[in-house]
Amino acid sequence: MNQALLVIDSQLTLIEGDSQERGVYNKEELLRKINLVIEKAVGLDIPIVFVRDTSVSGGEGEGFQVHPAIHIPDDAEIFNKSATSSFYHTPLLKFLQERGSEHLVIVGCKTEYCIDTAVRMATVNGFDVTLVGDAHSTADTPILSAAQIIQHHNRVLNGYDNDDHFSLVRNSDEDVFQPTHNNYR
Repeated sequence: MNQALLVIDSQLTLIEGDSQERGVYNKEELLRKINLVIEKAVGLDIPIVFVRDTSVSGGEGEGFQVHPAIHIPDDAEIFNKSATSSFYHTPLLKFLQERGSEHLVIVGCKTEYCIDTAVRMATVNGFDVTLVGDAHSTADTPILSAAQIIQHHNRVLNGYDNDDHFSLVRNSDEDVFQPTHNNYR
């Protein structure tokens, strides 16, 4: 089965925060888990795509870049997006289709925005998805803590479907590149 790893909006300013952006919850653990999943993908020769949001740090400078603690393989693709969806007005869908990708593993930021949208849009675009439940994060809001947002999305997106394709949530210590979707069809 052809697969890809999507590392979404794991940019320095989103993770660390700045004067306009709160840093994400449990950032050290997030960085460790993202790197663990990247290592697994590299070991299996699975394509890795980093997606960066151009609204972060005005789309330039150090804050816009992927967090320096994240290991970016030399052959990784990097796409920029201007919307919440990683698929909207980006070459991502074409890239994945040209490689015959069927299963996407997703990590990154922010849970309730770009991660949620990526999972849902991926299923609509013909992919089964594994969201790595301990490798995405967000910041506290006035209504919910980041931990609550993450727990909620892990519950809601586990088994989310659009009839043909669906998402499962698994943790980084599991074999996320051995999809188990067919066990539930």
